[in-house]
Amino acid sequence: MARIRRIILGTVAVLAVGAGLAYGWQQYREKSIMDDSRTAQASSDSEVTSGPANKLLWGDTHVHTANSIDAFGFGVKLGPEEALRFARGEEVISTGGMKAKLERPLDFLVIADHSGGLGATKALYDAPGFLIRDPTLKRWHDEMHKGPDGMQRVTAELIDRVGRNDLPAALTDPERQRKTSTNIWTGHSSLVERYNEPGKFTAFMGFEYTLMPGGGNNLHRVVMFRDGKSRTDKVLPYDPGQGDTPVSQLWDYMENYEKVTGGRVLAIPHNSNLSNGMMFELVGPDGGPMTAEYARRRAAREPVAEITQIKGDSEAHPFLSPNDEFSGFGTAGWDLGNLTMQAKKKTQDYAGEYIREALKRGLAIEARTGVNPYKFGVIGSTDSHTSLATADENNFFGKHSGGEPNANRAMQAQNLGSAGGRFGWHYLAGGYAAVWATANTRAAIFDAMMRREVYATTGPRMTLRFFGGWDFADTDFSGDWVKSGYARGVPMGADLKPGNGAPRFMISALKDPMGANLDRVQIVKGWVNASGALQEKVFDVAWGDADKRPKGSNGKVPAVGDTVDIAKASYSNSIGDPELRVVWTDPEFDRNIRAFYYVRVIEIPTPRWVLFDALRYGAKLLPGTELKAQERAYSSPIWYNPKKG
Repeated sequence: MARIRRIILGTVAVLAVGAGLAYGWQQYREKSIMDDSRTAQASSDSEVTSGPANKLLWGDTHVHTANSIDAFGFGVKLGPEEALRFARGEEVISTGGMKAKLERPLDFLVIADHSGGLGATKALYDAPGFLIRDPTLKRWHDEMHKGPDGMQRVTAELIDRVGRNDLPAALTDPERQRKTSTNIWTGHSSLVERYNEPGKFTAFMGFEYTLMPGGGNNLHRVVMFRDGKSRTDKVLPYDPGQGDTPVSQLWDYMENYEKVTGGRVLAIPHNSNLSNGMMFELVGPDGGPMTAEYARRRAAREPVAEITQIKGDSEAHPFLSPNDEFSGFGTAGWDLGNLTMQAKKKTQDYAGEYIREALKRGLAIEARTGVNPYKFGVIGSTDSHTSLATADENNFFGKHSGGEPNANRAMQAQNLGSAGGRFGWHYLAGGYAAVWATANTRAAIFDAMMRREVYATTGPRMTLRFFGGWDFADTDFSGDWVKSGYARGVPMGADLKPGNGAPRFMISALKDPMGANLDRVQIVKGWVNASGALQEKVFDVAWGDADKRPKGSNGKVPAVGDTVDIAKASYSNSIGDPELRVVWTDPEFDRNIRAFYYVRVIEIPTPRWVLFDALRYGAKLLPGTELKAQERAYSSPIWYNPKKG
């Protein structure tokens, strides 16, 4: 017996020593990561990011992992590390057991897990059932353990309850959530530091602020930091909680972060199309006229907006732009109601939801207050809840893990709170953020977003340049036209000061080298006329097969044609052009009127992801399913203000 006691005591001692060594190693490792982060931060702070931006970088600022309360609930088992590995081009195994890999790696990634309930559903799933006292949480725990269908039922109910401000108190307990969030956040920052490789792949710290007042009206923002662990560990992701807290409290958080740490942070509104008119209002938070101070804060804190993603496209809507034949892209299903479908959409809501209208409203507010609150650039991102940043039609892993490639996903009702008229085929395989930067670093990418030298695509990687000036000519393209663009004009995202004559815009669009030819390049102009009415016009400025399809008597370019083979999910580049260049002068310019101009590049028709599902899995598609689309890119605007000479 004594011998057994000695063996037991010896074993315990060895285990204790081992545990101590492991803890010590972990502490040493964390300290080493923190020291490296401080060194990297000092280098980042001194980096020069001004001057011509000649590096085109592709990324996703909006990916969710198993740490997001809804993503884990929908079944995803992949965490932040798999998300980072996948984004930089490595093969991973999806939650459903499929091999997943991008055809081309991305240059940067922001993992934006929800701040509210960070890690909560995973913690609930992992908890011993007999210890759970709250009856709703106990029911959810048991339901999630029944498998993927049970997890999706729980998450549908959870999203519905969020919209109704009715989450169980035990799930939102501040002290418990703070402890969980701290552990996840600081562990995540260490992981992000490990994967951040300046010049090769940039990993950002970020989170999603999930404000949803009025029963599911989407006012969400991605919050993105310029900084690394040594600064971001000093804060936790800001959770607005349940209720109608003003978004200005997020700006307070951002300002306090910068004051306390010396760092930088920005916010990116997304899915304005699901806000039921609340994202881009004409009024302030009190319902009265928006003040200059409020407009100034918003413009400073939110320099870019997410114009396209999996849950639809927010550029324009046919109701607002009836003369624009391309304005209905990505609106089907999403224009029925708000995020949770607890409030149906009214036609008067559209004006506060779509980017083009917001840009026009910004001009009107500026005319009254002197400040434009909606002076933002645009990017695309996925909002993937699978840890996989996939925006390619032939490699689309769905919105959540229940929507990984299979024969049924296109026709499944989508339970974002309720099944009210939305189906799987309404999801878009998109989008990505394109950034013109001086280097592939946190500082350079962040600063490019702050100056709005960015653009969005719905997935394809077209190369787009857009400069505004007063003396550009077609002959500039025979020389170093990019250098000329910077020297004699301004790039996308900038202000064009008054000059002589009418403004001239230099545009170059090059097809995705692995993708489809281009149908046309358009300039979208918006302005407020002398009587205060908001105006817009779309100009076709360059188009493919120009010798075969001149403009009609109505001034419009005829349709490019269609080579999509439905049975084979294929297309041919026998129509359109691989590259379109033009110097365009505004023929209706009035130097006394504020205006904005942005470029829209349209591809020839190509198969959507639903056709690839039909080909690979024999998927049966619902009547009305959109089988093909004309993918596109949107530049950030160039603004003209006669009073800013």
